Amino acid sequence: MAGLREMKKRRTRDQLVAAALTLIRAQGFDKTTAAQIAEAAELSPRTFFLHFATKEDVLLANAAERTAVGVDAIAARPPGATVDETLLDAVRRMIDHNDSTDVADGLAALRAELIATVPAVRARVAEHALTAQDELADALRAGYGDDLDPIEAAARVGAVVGAVNAAMLAALRLGRSPADQRDAMLRAAEFAIGSEGATSQAR
Repeated sequence: MAGLREMKKRRTRDQLVAAALTLIRAQGFDKTTAAQIAEAAELSPRTFFLHFATKEDVLLANAAERTAVGVDAIAARPPGATVDETLLDAVRRMIDHNDSTDVADGLAALRAELIATVPAVRARVAEHALTAQDELADALRAGYGDDLDPIEAAARVGAVVGAVNAAMLAALRLGRSPADQRDAMLRAAEFAIGSEGATSQAR
């Protein structure tokens, strides 16, 4: 039963996201309201707000799930994996998730455009990024305990997540293909972790 409920919730959310994308592309973000999105999706405004707290949150529909993918990857790291190996694997899995959701349906491209032009979107995306970084850093600390202090965990996660997000935005603004976007994000992650990241030992 829980599985069916989750599937229905996902379908409803996807309907709202699809409607939002169509409306925002047609009339702009500022002119698009939550009520219009709900109506276009053939749902009630109440249903919209059961899934999204604000209109800006539609652009981050898959963000919490993507962060959970990274947290789960850290928790399931293989025995003996270094901090850098674990973090790189988590980020790669999050990039895979981004490819199959936000990149595939055009949400990533629209979000990048709106980040540059709509302050409210930029603020909400930044707020989410900080929350995601905190969750990933907490997972890393939980996995490595006394071998990794809170400041180092936050710095490592912040460096790689910031680099990946910057590379993704740059690739989108340059009109690069999804394959090139993925390559840019992976290269950014590897660069942020460092050329010796795959072999460095957790301190």
